[in-house]
Amino acid sequence: MVRSKHAVFSILFCLSITFSARAQFNESQNDRVTPKEFSIPANPVFDLMGVVPSQVTRLGDIKDFKVDWSFRSWRLNPNLAIQAQPIWEMFYHRKDLSKYQNASAFMRKLAAIDVSFGTVQNEENDRRLGFAVKANIIRGKDPLLVRDVYNDITENYQNQKQDLEAQLVTLNEELKLATNEYQRFLVKQQIRGVEEQLRFIKTDQKAQITERAKIIASENWNAPSLDIAFGRIYTYATDEKGSLLSLRLNRNTAWGVWANGGAGIGSKIYLSGLFRANIYDEQLNFQVFDDASQESSERQAVASNALYTIGANLRYGSPVYTFFAEFVYERKGVKTAVDALGKVFTPAEGEALVPGTVVWDVVPPYSFNAGGDWRVSKNVILNYGVRCILNKEFKLQTFTPVVSVACMMR
Repeated sequence: MVRSKHAVFSILFCLSITFSARAQFNESQNDRVTPKEFSIPANPVFDLMGVVPSQVTRLGDIKDFKVDWSFRSWRLNPNLAIQAQPIWEMFYHRKDLSKYQNASAFMRKLAAIDVSFGTVQNEENDRRLGFAVKANIIRGKDPLLVRDVYNDITENYQNQKQDLEAQLVTLNEELKLATNEYQRFLVKQQIRGVEEQLRFIKTDQKAQITERAKIIASENWNAPSLDIAFGRIYTYATDEKGSLLSLRLNRNTAWGVWANGGAGIGSKIYLSGLFRANIYDEQLNFQVFDDASQESSERQAVASNALYTIGANLRYGSPVYTFFAEFVYERKGVKTAVDALGKVFTPAEGEALVPGTVVWDVVPPYSFNAGGDWRVSKNVILNYGVRCILNKEFKLQTFTPVVSVACMMR
């Protein structure tokens, strides 16, 4: 009964997000020069944590603040991540398009750097915290750099701007020469009207640029791209009140470095791949047999390890919706628990390791994921999928439904 209540609440929450997004979509807005309406990416820190539907994520560029919610199984946990591009915000966000177009290639790369922070509560009620930084290395098509598409808009805007600014100069001179309060009132009204026209043509210019950029972005939704990223996640055991207790020493507390790239085939297909390495300390539990007492005792040790992930994804669809299927392979750098223990522990004289008692976290080597994403509105995308975990004999161990909602904060 409790699970059904949580499930209903999760569905209602997602529906409320959807209806809210549709309301935003229908509103008349003062759009900024942010043409990435069809390429909202997965949050990098959620990608590192493995809580997004697709482990080989679809590439994208946000150019704004973004909030992600992740839902696994039937639970509605406070799984929240925030993503932004600080260089874009500081140098290009409220500037003319020419500011970005005339920037160096290095500065444009810096402007595409994502920084994200997030928190997740997993099925064992462990609290996970993390951050990630992602940079775009290769990008097949940047809509803002197709200059000839915007030339007529820019030229028309500059001509109107010059005419209105000339009118302002004339009206300010008339204001200085006005001889009574009524004349000054009339001139001030005209000045306010011209200033309002200046604001309107600026808004109209950005709206026209955004609409054309959206067309370019949608036509090239599966253009070649390559991202690299790194991040750090911490996982803590918690009590019933949610207080953080001990740090978990396993794959869920790690430094991660990864590369994610892909290219399109035609207008409907996108192939992408992933390589990731997680570096972490792993707790090993084992027993040691004492020759003198003829008894075994429990021991613990911590060994360094790495988890390597390779994945391939096939995605079919359009800028508005896609469906995907992917296969992911994972393995530890140190293959067995005994090998890992041998690097950090040597039994004392008169003691002997009991090999069969060495225990660590087992990582299933294979997973098959399928799902898709749907652009609910220009600001919201819904990602969904089912993750099937397979053992080394390719037998199904478990499957988990995963849903995430990404919302651009505009």
